[in-house]
Amino acid sequence: MVAPFEPPKDELRPSPWSGARWWLTIAAINLASGWPYGIVNKLVSLWLTAENTSLKQMGLVSLIGLPWTFKVFWAPLVDRHGTARWWIAGSLLSAGFLTAALPVAGHTSPWFWILLLGIAFASATQDVAIDGYSTASTPKVMHGRLNGVRVAAYRTAMLSAGGGLGWLSGYLSWTNIFWIAGALCLIGALLATQLRELPQTPRPLTQWSAELFRWLRGDGWLGTILLVAFVLTFKLGDAAIVPMVDPFWKHAGLSVQEISIISITLGTALVVIGALVGGEITTRIGTFHALWSLGALQALSNLVYCLVALEPSRSGVYVASVFESLTQGLGTAAFLAVLTQATKGEQAATRFALLSALAGFTRSIAGATSGYITESTSYSTFFAITFVMALPAFLLLPAIRSRLENS
Repeated sequence: MVAPFEPPKDELRPSPWSGARWWLTIAAINLASGWPYGIVNKLVSLWLTAENTSLKQMGLVSLIGLPWTFKVFWAPLVDRHGTARWWIAGSLLSAGFLTAALPVAGHTSPWFWILLLGIAFASATQDVAIDGYSTASTPKVMHGRLNGVRVAAYRTAMLSAGGGLGWLSGYLSWTNIFWIAGALCLIGALLATQLRELPQTPRPLTQWSAELFRWLRGDGWLGTILLVAFVLTFKLGDAAIVPMVDPFWKHAGLSVQEISIISITLGTALVVIGALVGGEITTRIGTFHALWSLGALQALSNLVYCLVALEPSRSGVYVASVFESLTQGLGTAAFLAVLTQATKGEQAATRFALLSALAGFTRSIAGATSGYITESTSYSTFFAITFVMALPAFLLLPAIRSRLENS
C-alpha cells in the first residue's frame, strides 16, 4: 500500500510541487466521482438518441438527477457511519454492476429506470464521501488549488464518459460500451480501497446534531442567512445563461457540428483550464480577493454574450463561448473554495452536501425559467438580465469574508 501523504499545516504555504502523491490521490477520486455522473447524464443520453427513443422518455431521464439534489438527506449517514474509503469503494462497485446491467435490461424495460436511479443514487452517495474526504483532508491554505484539481478531474471524467465512450459506438455495440464503463467503475472501486483513512471521533447523535446546529448558527443567524444567500446567488447568472447558449448558437446560424466542437468539447477543455488556473490564483491571492476578481470575470462573460447577440457573427459567438467557458472554470474554483472553507471539519460531508444542494437548487430554478424569459424578450435582453442577476452576490462578499475568517 502507498504510504500516506501528510498534508501540510495551514500556517505553511508549500511549493506547488509538494505533496504530488496527495494531489494525484485527490485527482483520482474526483475522476471516479465524475465518471458515474457522466454515464447517467451523457452516455445514456447518447444511447437513447442512437436508439431513436422518444423525446418524452429522454426528457424524463432528467428526473434521474434528483439524487444529487437530495443527497443532503443521507449525507449524515455517510458522515457518521463507516469510512470514506468504503463508502467510495462501495458506491463505485454498485455503480459498476448496475451500469453493466443497463443494456441487458434494455431502455424499454421498467428495469431501465430502476437501474439508472440506482447508478444515480450510488454516484450521489460517492460524491458526499469524496466531498467530505477532500475537504477534511486538505489544509485551508490549499483550498483554491484543491478545487481547481477537483473541477478539472470531474469535468474530464464527464467528458470521457460521454464523448469518449460515445465515440466508440461507431466501432463497438452499446452493450460492450456499457460493460467497459462498468468495468472502469469496478477498477475505481479497487483503487478506492487504498485510500488513506482520516481519524474519526465517535460521538452520540445528540452531540453530533448539536455540533451541526452550532455550525449552522456560526456567529449568529444573520451570518448564516447571508452565507445561504451568497451560495444561492454567486453562480446565479452563470447558471441561468447555460441552457440558452446552444439555442443561441443555432439562432445565430451556426451548425450542430460547431456547437459540438467549439461549445461542448473545446468549452469543457477551457472550463478545466479555467478551474486549474482559478484554483492556483485562489491559493495565491486568497479566497476573498479571488471571489471579487474571478467572480467579476464570470459575470462579464454574460455581458459579452449580450453584446454579441445584438449583431451575431461566427467570430463573435466563438469569442463569447471561449470567454464564457474559461471564466466559468475560474469562478467555479473560487466558489468551491468558499464551500470547502465554510464546511471544513469532522462533519464536512454533511455540511458540503447541504451548501452544494442549495447551489444546485438555484441552478435548476434559473435554468428552468431561462427559456420563458428569452421567448418573452430576446437573447440580448436575456443575457443582459443574467449579468444583472450575477451582481447581488458581490454585495454579500464583506459578510462572507467575516464568516470565512472565523471558520
